[in-house]
Amino acid sequence: MEKVLDVGDSPERETGPKAKRKKSEGNAPQGCIDLTEDSPTCSKQQTTTTDKLSVICWNVDGLDNDNLAHRARGLCSVLVSHTPDVVFLQELIPPYIRNLKKWAVHKGYTVIEGGEDGYFTGMLLKNLRVTLLESEIVTYPTTKMTRNLLVAKVSFKGQELWLMTSHYESCKENGEERMEQLRVVMQRMREAPDNINVLFGGDTNLRDTEVAKVGLPSGVLDLWERLGKQEQCRYTWDTKANTNRRIPQICRFHFDRVYLRPATREGVPHLAPDHMALVGLQKLDCGLGDRQVEVGAW
Repeated sequence: MEKVLDVGDSPERETGPKAKRKKSEGNAPQGCIDLTEDSPTCSKQQTTTTDKLSVICWNVDGLDNDNLAHRARGLCSVLVSHTPDVVFLQELIPPYIRNLKKWAVHKGYTVIEGGEDGYFTGMLLKNLRVTLLESEIVTYPTTKMTRNLLVAKVSFKGQELWLMTSHYESCKENGEERMEQLRVVMQRMREAPDNINVLFGGDTNLRDTEVAKVGLPSGVLDLWERLGKQEQCRYTWDTKANTNRRIPQICRFHFDRVYLRPATREGVPHLAPDHMALVGLQKLDCGLGDRQVEVGAW
């Protein structure tokens, strides 16, 4: 389970590492996860005229093989229901992404991958709303878990927008590396041209104390904080609400975070958050729920 928010144009202004180019993917061969049949859901059609950008961010937990195909179909069902403009994905694995690409192309999305082997990140871009200009993979130089930053430069409503997703280093003992990865992302956001809106969403594994030590640059917003720190949206890793992992103790963390650096140049439309909420809370037929963060504007 994770979060939802509206990001739209606002009339008021809110006040690195080696990179590798990555091409987007269109078609894909069939693999072992069949996503061709969507789970029953009510489709929520989004108009192509709204100025709001809708985003879903979801760690698909691809390393857990339990009911993986069923959970993948659950993801697709949520995407059909919400029709987001952008989807940030973490912990993809090759069989999952092969069939997700087939489904996504059929539904009108461009797919970008942040890797090819092991597990990695990805993005889906709705073709009718978002046009990919270029993408790159930024390597974290000291990662021990092959983590990186996936960046897509896109056009939305005729304006360039930079999208970023990542899966920061896991486990409590890797806090120093997580903080370094946060610094990399903040530097990229801070150094973007002032006519560019920059949006990051991902599974950061960050603890609040780690964020406090690094700090956010002036002009970069934590959207959960900006929207009033709503308690119902706080915990995106919550073993009290989500029993998938069958962890005996209660663990509640604000791992999934969304950061925005609005454009500041005079006369340039800039993004501002509208709302955030948790989605993906329902149990699937197999008895499992899914971790999901949605950042969406409808």
